[in-house]
Amino acid sequence: MESLKLTSRSPEQTQLLGSHLGELAHKGDVFLLTGELGTGKTCLVQGIARGLAVNEHAFSPSFVILREYHGRLPLYHVDLYRLDSADEIADLGLEEYFFDDGVCVVEWAEKGMLVVPRDNLLITIQYVPGSPAARLISLDPHGNRYQDLIGQLQQDRD
Repeated sequence: MESLKLTSRSPEQTQLLGSHLGELAHKGDVFLLTGELGTGKTCLVQGIARGLAVNEHAFSPSFVILREYHGRLPLYHVDLYRLDSADEIADLGLEEYFFDDGVCVVEWAEKGMLVVPRDNLLITIQYVPGSPAARLISLDPHGNRYQDLIGQLQQDRD
């Protein structure tokens, strides 16, 4: 299946997409987020948390690398922004989160592509030129589980 490309016109729409992803999430899901600073990665995570029925406000874990939230499933929110090498990332022991009973969302995932599971949903958020609030969001499924997830998202849009 090909990637799904969406346009978000506001932070609220980005959170709504995240909420829908959270509602559809299964234990063991891995969502990898890439995009420039300020494109809305944390905004999407806040929506995912809402969709997982997390009662806390999700915010960027940049200074602590990982935050754990509890809802319908645990949410492991990882931020690799401050890490510079693949060795640093490998030493974190993220495997226990990738293969746990929760949902793992990784911001700045491009820094850790050597250690993330092969099956994942890669979500790229980009600025839309000429529009301060709009974002182009590409969801690229890697593996059958994520192809099914994209199919569910498309069905729900129709």
